[in-house]
Amino acid sequence: MTTIAFIRHGVTAWNKEGRAQGKTDVPLDEEGILMAERVAERMGKEQWDVMYTSPLIRAKRTAEIIAKKQPETNVNIDIRLGEIGGGLVEGTTEQERVDKWGLNWREQDMGFEKEEVIIARGMSFIEDIQKAHPGKKIIVVSHGGFLARVLNALIPCGDFSNDIGNTSVTIVELKDEKNHCHLFNCMKHLEMREV
Repeated sequence: MTTIAFIRHGVTAWNKEGRAQGKTDVPLDEEGILMAERVAERMGKEQWDVMYTSPLIRAKRTAEIIAKKQPETNVNIDIRLGEIGGGLVEGTTEQERVDKWGLNWREQDMGFEKEEVIIARGMSFIEDIQKAHPGKKIIVVSHGGFLARVLNALIPCGDFSNDIGNTSVTIVELKDEKNHCHLFNCMKHLEMREV
């Protein structure tokens, strides 16, 4: 059985502004770095075998911070883990989209990456890491939109369409007969701590 911890990157200024990021390479802000440090502490409580990350700086930086608590773990960049291509809406807020394209902007062709392409690249990645690391514990750092689609493909009877929080941890066991989600969108590492 292979275990995967899916982690969304830390927060960025664009997350806070409500701007669609997509493939735009937006860095973590100060809070995002702190969030990554907190999830690193959490993940550092046990040893993981390997780590993969999206090449986008917000995910890559999150993975680098996590790796400091996983000194035996190699970090690998895989382009298939990138966020969904957002086409014309990247860099815009909801209000800017409405102002520019009208209330029905979602019904127009905005150049979004196609759903079947997103799922195909995600499942290709999963198949490859299962073959390369059978029975291992793997950390995958990626993006909310991408992770939601991969999780829905891995566990068809689940509903993973909720907003996946920044630095949330989702743990899935990959089994031949049926994949199982043990933890979804957990952010307990971000709760206030007493000093």
